Amino acid sequence: MSESALEEHVTADGETVYVSQREGDRGSKAPFLVVYRTADQERKYGYFCANCETFDNAMDTMGRIQCNSCGNLRKPTEWDAAHE
Repeated sequence: MSESALEEHVTADGETVYVSQREGDRGSKAPFLVVYRTADQERKYGYFCANCETFDNAMDTMGRIQCNSCGNLRKPTEWDAAHE
């Protein structure tokens, strides 16, 4: 992956992280982009909500991602009828 595919951001805690413009998952309002702690993409940080531009997202055990700010939602990657 080329260096230009990463966008540098600073979190609310002052940590510099790198948002991949090429990796992510579809959300209900906008994509969730993969975020790395390092520019070499060795350590994953989490996800960036492209809808409201926040790192404040939660993931459950089934792979569902939800933005805590705008409600953007990625459907679960796993599904079990017992959870219905």
